[in-house]
Amino acid sequence: MPSKNDWTRPQVLAALHLYFLLPFGKLDRNTPQVIRLGTWLGRTASAVALKLVNLASLDPAITTTGRVGMRKSSALDKQIWRELAINWDKTALEAAAHYAQLAAQNAASAKAIRINSEDSDDFADRIDAVIPPGKTRAAVVQVRVNQAQFRQSILARYNGTCCVSGLQNDKLLIASHIVPWSEDKTNRLNPQNGLCLSALHDRAYDQGLMTVTPDFKIHVSPTIKALKGDTFIQDSLMRFDQKPLLLPERFRPGAAFLARHAARFGFL
Repeated sequence: MPSKNDWTRPQVLAALHLYFLLPFGKLDRNTPQVIRLGTWLGRTASAVALKLVNLASLDPAITTTGRVGMRKSSALDKQIWRELAINWDKTALEAAAHYAQLAAQNAASAKAIRINSEDSDDFADRIDAVIPPGKTRAAVVQVRVNQAQFRQSILARYNGTCCVSGLQNDKLLIASHIVPWSEDKTNRLNPQNGLCLSALHDRAYDQGLMTVTPDFKIHVSPTIKALKGDTFIQDSLMRFDQKPLLLPERFRPGAAFLARHAARFGFL
């Protein structure tokens, strides 16, 4: 018979959702979000922090650096990580749903979800590319919620820093997909399919004027290189050519995703 201290699947998934949203250095009992989730679950902040660290012990982005956490992850933890590897979006959405349910159950009053409009100046066009004609407004809202979740995860991974220029201003940063939403339905929320870019570098990346190869090196297209007399282009784009990407501590860009983008625009 399971102990009352055992974590249920919904509880582990809620913790996984929080794990996605927190920087690695914030997986401790003093972090407000950890304290809050503990309150929602009827557990101590220390218990939630321990669960987050145990989840980290299964994260390839952490284990490949030699950090192995507490090595006390449960069979359920491992099962959920396997499911994540098979279909990231399905598992991530289930995790977000359980977290949202806890939030709703514990909220004093329901509050509308505010979506960041800064994520793209042509977000309506991207919505149209994802949702076929005839879909309901609820579907559009869900896409926006998912996009906001992806943005929050990416900005947390990169500590609010453009991975090309080093710019640190949330209002000028975009969670850019490496492989577009419309082309990969199972990795729309996968942070390994994302880059934190300034608005300018997001547009350049989206248009194939620059790419990042699987060795995490930035490459600028010959089209840009030909604009030798444009000092703004030289300063904002060309000076990053052949430079290494600023990498996050967790969920580094996936090599397969990077290769798809680079090959699509003729860099590979």
